[in-house]
Amino acid sequence: MKKTVLRWELGGILFTILLGSLLHFVFDWSGQWSPLAVVAAVNESVWEHLKLGFWPALFFFFVEYPFIRKPAQNVFFAKGIGILLIPALIAVLFYSYTAFMESILPVDLAIFVIAVVVGQLTSYGVLTARALPSWVNIPGLLLLLGLGIAFSTLTYYPPELPLFQDPVTGGYGIP
Repeated sequence: MKKTVLRWELGGILFTILLGSLLHFVFDWSGQWSPLAVVAAVNESVWEHLKLGFWPALFFFFVEYPFIRKPAQNVFFAKGIGILLIPALIAVLFYSYTAFMESILPVDLAIFVIAVVVGQLTSYGVLTARALPSWVNIPGLLLLLGLGIAFSTLTYYPPELPLFQDPVTGGYGIP
């Protein structure tokens, strides 16, 4: 049971890193097709980079769910916590080091990879832990839904806060 779940979570690491990296460029490659802004980065703001970890991890969850729902425990709670950790760690680690120095691309890429690994392995830990009361899956599902709504709308309607500001252009949201 644990080996099956571990294989899926390790696959999720690879999938999320590869698709997240691709989504960094897809919006521009599409000729800035507005519907892609939901999942793809539209500028260089931190907010847009958080989407690059969230959406691929969520998409992978949809793929893995039929295969892990029986052998795993606490599925929606595990994925809610694991997927939340990805953008949370990206933001915390990025702002922590850039408080002392300029952004460095290899460090930014390493932060992305670390956040994805930690998120997926945390998910694995919860998926293979003892069963929690079934109600804990409700907050996990609500967390995923809330994050999905936030990432779907705040690119189109970004507040004028530093998290949403493109450091290259000074703009917000879709250029």
